[in-house]
Amino acid sequence: MKEKKLRILIAKPGLDGHDRGAKYVARALKDEGYEVIYTGIRQTAESIVKTAIQEDVDFVGLSLLSGAHNELFPKIVELLKENDAEDIVVFGGGVIPEEDIPFLREKGIQAVFTPGTPIKTIVDFIESQRND
Repeated sequence: MKEKKLRILIAKPGLDGHDRGAKYVARALKDEGYEVIYTGIRQTAESIVKTAIQEDVDFVGLSLLSGAHNELFPKIVELLKENDAEDIVVFGGGVIPEEDIPFLREKGIQAVFTPGTPIKTIVDFIESQRND
């Protein structure tokens, strides 16, 4: 039997208008064989969660460069829980200081990828979650 194709939502929460990295990751993951939905820039946490649930995704990848990651990333995790969708794995990326990563992990962000992370590292993370 063919293995289910994983669905991944790539989203840009908040007012951050820089999406080059998010588009790059979305395209690279699509090239790796995943189904990828990209929401575009300036999305609210609520709209990201609504889209994730409607699209029945397995992962939400968040990209942020504006510095609001400590507020917005945990808010999305919390909204997923409130909507009985805590089985969706959330990962983040962008310009995120190393000292903020433990806090984000504590708040339910399963992985954080900073600039320069090879796509293979992100794919390895996704595949490790598939087997959990």
